[in-house]
Amino acid sequence: MPVHKTSIVQKNTQIGKNVTIGPHCYIGQNVFIDDCTVLGANVVIEGWTKIGKNCRISSGAVLGGVPQIVGFKEMPSWVQIGNNTEIREFVTVHRSSRENESTSIGSHVYLMAYVHVAHDCQIGDNVIATNYVGISGHVLIEEKAVIGGHAGIHQFIRIGKLAMVGGMARLTKDVPPFSLVEGNPPKLYGRNAIGLQRSEISPSVRGDLKKAFKFISRSNLNTSQALDKIKNEIPESEEVKYLLKFIETSKRGIHK
Repeated sequence: MPVHKTSIVQKNTQIGKNVTIGPHCYIGQNVFIDDCTVLGANVVIEGWTKIGKNCRISSGAVLGGVPQIVGFKEMPSWVQIGNNTEIREFVTVHRSSRENESTSIGSHVYLMAYVHVAHDCQIGDNVIATNYVGISGHVLIEEKAVIGGHAGIHQFIRIGKLAMVGGMARLTKDVPPFSLVEGNPPKLYGRNAIGLQRSEISPSVRGDLKKAFKFISRSNLNTSQALDKIKNEIPESEEVKYLLKFIETSKRGIHK
């Protein structure tokens, strides 16, 4: 276990095989770091943090900090990070505000410099968050979503899988799966065509999703009417069913 001589590793910490800990790092109690993970210089990992295998954590990142909640009372809660995730310079991730629960970041996630992930967020696999993205508490980001730089995400919203959010967007409502949303105020610009193609979604389903988003975007249809037209006029597929369920279960409404 190569730990630089200037770094501090507290007791009750479990370090896997072939883990590298660079200079001037601080590893608190109740931290678990799995095999082959690499920490750069000046990384702080506070208590109650679990990090998977083959992760790379760059200089200045701070993981496992207490939630930014006035009057928060100390309790055991977690940050959990999957395998093969990369966390770049000065990223901050705060642990859950609820006892024995977790802020969760999946596998193959890429958090670029200065991203902030607040308490109780759930980030799925293969998500990319570009520089300076601010993710407020209790946000759900599903797998393969991409968030552009400087985007601000309101607490309790959901971003569906394979969605793409443009840079500097100010999100206050849910972002449907497979969609492209950008601007301030944000607007729905249809399907995420490139993301769907890269994920090998069939051309026929991509066409159906394009038609579905046209219904959703029409100014003469409210959301319920758009969903009825999708159900009646578009062939059923797993992707279309997922889109319908996501919108029907939205508590904050969706960006249109």
